[in-house]
Amino acid sequence: MSTTTDRTYPTMVGSQAVELPLVPLNDDLTIALLICVDMGVAFAETAGRELAELMRPAQPEIVVSVATMGIPIAIEASRALGLDDYVILHKTPKIHLGETWSEPVSSITTDTTQRLRVDPARVPAVRNKRVAVVDDVVSTGGSLSAALRLVRRMSAEPVVIGCLVTEGGGWKEALGEDVALVRSLGAMPLFHPDGSGGLVEDWG
Repeated sequence: MSTTTDRTYPTMVGSQAVELPLVPLNDDLTIALLICVDMGVAFAETAGRELAELMRPAQPEIVVSVATMGIPIAIEASRALGLDDYVILHKTPKIHLGETWSEPVSSITTDTTQRLRVDPARVPAVRNKRVAVVDDVVSTGGSLSAALRLVRRMSAEPVVIGCLVTEGGGWKEALGEDVALVRSLGAMPLFHPDGSGGLVEDWG
């Protein structure tokens, strides 16, 4: 995956203006790439605080997020909500995770199906709680759908979904009725070639 050096997409993430590189995933699809772990401490703190304010009316008791990109947002949103704990779901197999608490997941930036896992020792922290599920970018809805399945398997209730930005519109079908839970700091399209060297925005 290579970044085009001459094309960027300006957008807003809450109150913060960002200029994102446009990255082709294949001949027909280009995305504006938001890598929140590279955006700095101040960006994550502000985004987490603003996202927390959008999620606060749902009265979440714990934040659950997906590694790796969701970690800074989980930390800052939890801090802003006055919560002292959060739980991270992992896509990379680790010796302590096992397969008991796992769900298949696909992503727009990953060619193969992965599994989303939670540490069995962390399940009690989520069980019977009101959960805010947070992530950086919601595109296909694949990671979020898997996260929601895991949360519900842990006998917890997802009461709000928070993200920095939504991308395109395919995630709406993937999430179904859970679309109503989504709170986002911004939105951006996917991009397709227009046949003459340019790109066409795809919001659907």
